[in-house]
Amino acid sequence: QVQLRESGGDSVQPGGSLTLSCESRGRGMRLWCMAWFRQYPGKEREAVATMNLHGATTYTDSVKGRFTIAKGKSDDIFYLHMADLQPEDTADYFCGTGDPYSGGVCRSVRDAATGMQHWGEGTHVVVSS
Repeated sequence: QVQLRESGGDSVQPGGSLTLSCESRGRGMRLWCMAWFRQYPGKEREAVATMNLHGATTYTDSVKGRFTIAKGKSDDIFYLHMADLQPEDTADYFCGTGDPYSGGVCRSVRDAATGMQHWGEGTHVVVSS
């Protein structure tokens, strides 16, 4: 049983930075698909950053150059480094993972959600002056 837990959500001013963490309890995530999503109130969850088992990344246009998805030093954690945060980045952020050797599929931000097998419960980010 894989359980994911996000942390790092906070309130920051525009232009500020945050790092979100996604920790796996139960299994390591070596060679897994990893992704970060965000969800606005009343809207569908959308992928903002993905990383496949080879380390290749994709980003949605609105966060390119500002957000970076990165693996941790151990196999049970990965991150979303967010810089130059703007009010439109205010949302709930979720991490997702999938094991490509047991049904998970590494996809780009366009349809990443369909390849995920495990989800965290989210962490809230507020960007406001």
